[in-house]
Amino acid sequence: MQPKTNFEKYWIVRSFAAILLFGQVWLHLLQGKTYYRKIMQHMVTAGPDSISPVLLVGGFAGMIFTIQTARELVRFGAVDVVGGAFALAFCRELAPILTASIIAGQVGSAFAAEIGTMQVTEQIDALYMLKTDPIDYLVLPRVIACCLMVPLMTVFALVMGIIGGVFAAWQFYEVVPEIFLESVRDFLEPSDLFIILLKGFIFGVLVAVIGCSWGLTTKGGAKEVGESATKAVVTSWVSIFIMDFFVSVLLFERIDF
Repeated sequence: MQPKTNFEKYWIVRSFAAILLFGQVWLHLLQGKTYYRKIMQHMVTAGPDSISPVLLVGGFAGMIFTIQTARELVRFGAVDVVGGAFALAFCRELAPILTASIIAGQVGSAFAAEIGTMQVTEQIDALYMLKTDPIDYLVLPRVIACCLMVPLMTVFALVMGIIGGVFAAWQFYEVVPEIFLESVRDFLEPSDLFIILLKGFIFGVLVAVIGCSWGLTTKGGAKEVGESATKAVVTSWVSIFIMDFFVSVLLFERIDF
């Protein structure tokens, strides 16, 4: 049991390090220290380089969700609310979560692997010797890039999911696109778009900070770099679902204490 206990303690320590890194990132951001060329480079990684899986997953998830919900609603004669059910569940929850999960798997793992490799090969120490703060040079540009691109990727996934939902409802249940889209408009409010973008922003921060933190705390060699990348993705997924729960409770539910 001792190795497992050590692992749990080590995971807690690295998670606490991620929280500290989050505070440092915002402190450095307020100080205006960043490298804009690096931001553009990582925006390409988190945006155009990730758009294909985001669109594919968004489209097929929209079709799958529509098939499952429309079957029951059509059976009870509630054709007019097929799009509304889709809007409430997919647009508010599934699109942001699926997009962030894809970015975590593709981009967050890359951040952890890249920075972890630099850490074990002492390149981070070389930055200190050159009087360059690793947070300004490595972490902050990645966080800013994810904060900007994850909300945008979420919107793309949302649009693709609606297209997939319209297609599935029309082909399998003969729900005309006009009825589906009208139901979506009736159930979605303008504030929902803001909430979707807010979730994308929060998830982008989580993915970038956790990926960079696990990279910076990597020790050992190639094996540990791979483990850091894997654990960064798992930690990001868990954090995304936990944060989504609290955001949803705060924004959609009124709780009286």
